Amino acid sequence: MKLAYIGLGSNLANPIAQMNSAIEQLSTHPDLVDFRVSALYSSKPVGPQDQPDYVNSVAALRTQLTPIELLDLLQSIEQDHQRVRERHWGPRTLDLDLLLYNNETIDLPRLTVPHPYMLERGFVIRPLMDLAPEMLLTNGKTVTEHLRQLDTSDLVSIEEE
Repeated sequence: MKLAYIGLGSNLANPIAQMNSAIEQLSTHPDLVDFRVSALYSSKPVGPQDQPDYVNSVAALRTQLTPIELLDLLQSIEQDHQRVRERHWGPRTLDLDLLLYNNETIDLPRLTVPHPYMLERGFVIRPLMDLAPEMLLTNGKTVTEHLRQLDTSDLVSIEEE
């Protein structure tokens, strides 16, 4: 079984409901086990600012799926949520990114792991700290150490009703 971390995000069509639905789909999928998920966080969008704030979290899971099979599953869940790719870094009902896959480095036309921007994004590193605070990142720092370098002033924990 391989350990994978998935970034989840939404800023359209009731983002908390979108996130909860995606978490339910992931946590009950027969090929994904030992599923854990971080708290939900609100953050400003990356890129165009003419869109609503995002809700983000990170999930950890174990799977026997290959990285491409896992990517295909994530993209099919995005499609279940009517994901439309209108512009780069634009608004979306659901975004599922394969952040890490068993400490492997993957460079394929459809998939780059570790996710190329994860170290720059507080909305990824902060929820990752909920799950694996002492995990070493590719820069040699723990998640907790790396988080101290990031501006997370716009990141707010969401208390679900």
